[in-house]
Amino acid sequence: MAEPIFNRLALIGTGLIGGSIARASREFGGIAKTVVANTRSQKSLDRVAELGFADVCELDPAKAAEGADCVILCSPVGTYAALAEQIAPVLMPGAILSDVGSTKQSVIRDIGPFVPDGVHFVPSHPMAGTEFSGPESGFADLFKGRWCILTPPPGTDETAVTRLDTIWQRMGALTARMDAAHHDRVAAIVSHLPHLIAFTICGTADDLADETRQEVLKFAAAGFRDFTRIAASDPTMWCDIFLNNKDAVLEMLARFSEDAQAMARAIRWGDTAYIEDKIVRSRKIRQSLIELKQA
Repeated sequence: MAEPIFNRLALIGTGLIGGSIARASREFGGIAKTVVANTRSQKSLDRVAELGFADVCELDPAKAAEGADCVILCSPVGTYAALAEQIAPVLMPGAILSDVGSTKQSVIRDIGPFVPDGVHFVPSHPMAGTEFSGPESGFADLFKGRWCILTPPPGTDETAVTRLDTIWQRMGALTARMDAAHHDRVAAIVSHLPHLIAFTICGTADDLADETRQEVLKFAAAGFRDFTRIAASDPTMWCDIFLNNKDAVLEMLARFSEDAQAMARAIRWGDTAYIEDKIVRSRKIRQSLIELKQA
């Protein structure tokens, strides 16, 4: 088994992502000698202790981060500024501060001002997840074969970036680096817009007259069921994501709305060629995902 990259890894938030990192560290090794878990409530912390996937449990984020050579924020992105301010005084020189947030420009904006001199700030985004949340939801294989995007600000210590890159790879992830702004546009189309559409479609169904609504639920086909799975995601996390990546989300939503209107016109006027072209191109995207083992 490989020598652990870190002595003490502090996970601020241990829901799906934080809990999966902790479990992966325990199952695969080579990540951290000691894993410290922090949660927002004593009830959640008690559950983490009961599940046993962390070595140390701390309710105070600063106490969890103290003495850690790597701290990863795994809570909703809207909490990052307050957390960074809380833990900054205890971060030791040479430590790596990272996160798992789905937006990266806002993360750099909110955390950057609090990073002490000598601490290496390496934002990251594991593009993996399920609709479940809470300490029970994590599992060690969550990141296997999935991409983790690192967005280190210019001038970040290369050794620190490599160390963080290595732990994601040891958890089974594929890794890449991107500029934060580019990441946010990519995430808007591959993740944020699909969730926005799913929430909207399910909201539309919920607003139907009661009789029709019951029929929608009773006779739901696979397509609608897929939307409900996505729409079951954590509301606090997704509200934060939409608001913190609003420019890219609104840009992609505008493009989607234009394409949806074009499809509506094609259906209205019986433009078979346009409709078939859209379907054929969509099938090609699906096939490409399968070939890339991302389906």
